[in-house]
Parts: sequence; C-alpha cells; structure tokens
Amino acid sequence: MHYEGTIIRPPSEADSIILQVTVGCSHNRCTFCGTYKDKPFRVKEAATVDADLAFAASYCKHQKRVFLSDGDVLILSQHRLIELLGKIHQQLPWVNRVSLYGNAKAIRAKTVDQLCELKGMGLNRIYMGLESGYDPVLSAIKKGADSTQMMAAGRRVRQAGLFLSVTALLGIAGDTDSLSHAQATGRVLSAMGPNQIGVLSLMLLPNTELYASQQDGRFHLPSPVALLHELRAMVEHIDLERVQFQSNHASNYLPINARLCRDKKKVLQMIDAALTGQVALTPEHYRRL
Repeated sequence: MHYEGTIIRPPSEADSIILQVTVGCSHNRCTFCGTYKDKPFRVKEAATVDADLAFAASYCKHQKRVFLSDGDVLILSQHRLIELLGKIHQQLPWVNRVSLYGNAKAIRAKTVDQLCELKGMGLNRIYMGLESGYDPVLSAIKKGADSTQMMAAGRRVRQAGLFLSVTALLGIAGDTDSLSHAQATGRVLSAMGPNQIGVLSLMLLPNTELYASQQDGRFHLPSPVALLHELRAMVEHIDLERVQFQSNHASNYLPINARLCRDKKKVLQMIDAALTGQVALTPEHYRRL
C-alpha cells in the first residue's frame, strides 16, 4: 500500500483496510490539530489508489472493513466518490463497511440525496469532529463552522440513513469557558442525534497554535478534576434515546463505554465517584494520542 505521511484513523477502524485517497486535510486550520501540518492537501492520483485497491484485493481478504483516509475524503466530487465506491464493491466484494471522515463543510456540500446515493454505493459511516458545541470555542479554534452548521451537518448525515460518529474534546475551551463548552456540547450533540459519541481529552502538540498559546500564557489547560467536571456536564446535557457513548480513548483520565440514556445515571455516578477519589484515574504516563 502507498501511504504518504502519518495516517490517522478512528480507534474503531483498527482492523480496517486503510485506503489513502487524499493527502492531508482541505481545512487544516484547527488550532489544536498538528496531524497534517506538513501535508498540503491534494487528491491522490487515481492510478495510485487503483494500485492500492489491487493490493488489497490480493492480500487483505480477511479484513471486512475499509476506511478512506486522510482527513477529508468526503470533500471529493460526487462523481469521484461514486466511482471509488464502485471499485471497492467490485474488487473487494467481501467488505461490509466503508467509512470516512467528513467535516461540516464537506457534509453540507452534499445534498441528502447525494449522501443517500453514497450509502447505496456502500458508504456506511461518517466520522465527524464536533470538538465543541460552544460557538466562542469553535471560533477560537478555527473549526470552520458554528454550532448551527454543525447541527445541520449532523442531521443531514442521519437523514441519509448513514451511521454518524461524532467526537467531542474535553479541555478545548481552556479553564475559562470549561463548563459553558461542556453544556453547549451536550446540547448540540443531542440536536445532531449521532449513533456514537467519542470523547477525547485535549493533549497539546508542539506544532500547533494552541500549544504556542499555552507557552505564552494565553491558554490554560484545565486540571484533571476540571476535565471530569466537563465530562459530567456534557453527559448531563445529552438527551438522546439511544447513543453509544465512549470516553475510552487513551487520552482520557476516566474510560467509559456506555449506552445513553439507558446508562446515564450510572455514568454520572461513576464520574462522581472519580471526583471523590473512589475510582482511580488513568495515570498520566499512560495517556497518549
């Protein structure tokens, strides 16, 4: 397989065939993200992608899922995506799930009918980074969309019948707007109606604007206790009949894997127990991206 630079994929795609279709991210302005800073965005040559598909057809017959990277494959034209999904179906007929990242801009550039068409061609899941539902934070981190646009994008994915997995980021508001961020994020997640919510904790990377802001004193990362309060407020403000909620990413201090709203009371009790020291937090040296 032909890969350029560091390849990032969601935790649930660990056993997937990773097919790199684009290089980098078309937005690439988020102040907290250092993943694609050295990779100007471009679409990979069709011949290179075709060669990788041929390799997968010969050597990846035990892998049932395909994840399309890098960070912004949904930004491709509808024609190119339909052509790609058709090739996956034809050459990898055993694959039962195709997933990709999609930001709010890329999702809103597709109509519901176009997303339905992609679903009909084999696309199953879209991973979307919300990070925060609080507009001052979304603006500060240069996310490229406000909460209204985020909600509209999420709803569009769900209207098309696609599985929607949304990530939120503890600590991204710093120590000043921590609870406002958490509460607003819970409300926006509820309005989006995702199938899965993944919560990560901010870990500052040296090649990012946010790291520079911390170094010169303009940004202060919340303490572990403050992050737990954020997590609690976020869960408290999520009002969904059925969603998988996970904070079991390696960056988090308190791993949770639950079904909301069924387990909401138990999750809040677990967080409260962690706040009072009855449940141990993940040691700092075990946390990583």
